[in-house]
Amino acid sequence: MLTKFAQIFTHRELRNKILFTLGLLVIYRLGTHVPLPGVSYARVEECTDASSSKGLLGLANVFSGGALLQITIFALGILPYITSSIIVQLLTAVIPRLEDLKKQGSAGQTKITQYTRYLTVALALLQGAGLVAAARSGAIFSGCPVADQVVPDDSLFTAAVMVITVTAGTTCVMWLGELITDRGIGNGMSLLIFIATASTLPRTLWAIKQSGEIADGWISFFSVILIGLALVGVVVFVEQGQRRIPVQYAKRVVGRKSYGGTSTYIPLRVNQAGIVPVIFASSILYVPPLVAQFSGSGSGWATWVQRNFTQGNHPYYLLAYFFLTLFFSFFYVSITFNPDEVAGNIQQAGGFVPGLRAGRATAQYLGYVLNRLTWPGSIYLAFVALVPTVAFASFGGANQLSGTSILIIVSVGIETVKQIDSQLQQQQYGGFLRS
Repeated sequence: MLTKFAQIFTHRELRNKILFTLGLLVIYRLGTHVPLPGVSYARVEECTDASSSKGLLGLANVFSGGALLQITIFALGILPYITSSIIVQLLTAVIPRLEDLKKQGSAGQTKITQYTRYLTVALALLQGAGLVAAARSGAIFSGCPVADQVVPDDSLFTAAVMVITVTAGTTCVMWLGELITDRGIGNGMSLLIFIATASTLPRTLWAIKQSGEIADGWISFFSVILIGLALVGVVVFVEQGQRRIPVQYAKRVVGRKSYGGTSTYIPLRVNQAGIVPVIFASSILYVPPLVAQFSGSGSGWATWVQRNFTQGNHPYYLLAYFFLTLFFSFFYVSITFNPDEVAGNIQQAGGFVPGLRAGRATAQYLGYVLNRLTWPGSIYLAFVALVPTVAFASFGGANQLSGTSILIIVSVGIETVKQIDSQLQQQQYGGFLRS
């Protein structure tokens, strides 16, 4: 292993890519600690410890690396870009214009990326305005007595400057991610999410240790670590699992040369949907408590929602989380993998699945296999998302740990290591993970 690390830095191109990536990640982390203009940072620190809003804003706070509740220039993080990417991906399946662009190759993908950027800026303006409004009213820190003093100046000019600054910060984060993708190693957006998520773990684990007495604190600390390591093993095992559909290409003779005659496979992952269903389910479940919070606690339905659908181990919350994860897993897989389109591409290239006729029969078989894989994949996602919620319920501060965080860290780590390994193999090295 140490030999492979040495080989990484002896290859000039790979070394420059890794150093470039690390440099941009450092810039991103520095930006998460620069407060917005007009914000009283002393009041923010005071309210961060006393606030109870972390359960409601936990997902956005995780993706921003803790910058959201610190109200910094990178408070929104990469979340607007993730949201816009998912929206554009969903619209591609229903809008013919976007579907045609997708089929045009790199030129069409460039146009779709441009639309994604425009939508990111629009969402950043909208979410930035909501963040500033929540900070000025004190709603972002619902348990803090000085929450309404976080933004001392309530003038319209100050609010406008704050919204423009946080939007510019989101645009800068998007630019950093694209730079990493183009000139660095790995997927830039995924790495930004990875570093943001991983940066919150040490503080959260230390809060768990300090939540009880000396002995109980250490017991909770090591219990959470053991549960986390077990989940990491499960995530690695399932994320690497795939069903390989063999594809054979017929041999063709053109003139005096023969083409084709090769065999390959279509890799269908057990978790074909990734972490998107968990993000969708978490986002949907944050809406009822948010509406109930702003509508007041006088109505009966608001009281019922706040009691049963706030993040915790309540059976209603867990059941809703479970079934929403299953639903979005099937929904997302159905719009991202089209068996008819894949079967058509195989047929046009002169290929076939052994034992099946090209065309409709192949599409039906791919759909059948995909449905059988999606069931265990969706149950696995729900399991990983809910186990931390239930297992960490008795540990103070552990409710900030989520299965989404573990999925992000492990999945991005695996993909990045694979890219480094492929770079090493191109230079005739033995590989990053083999000694």
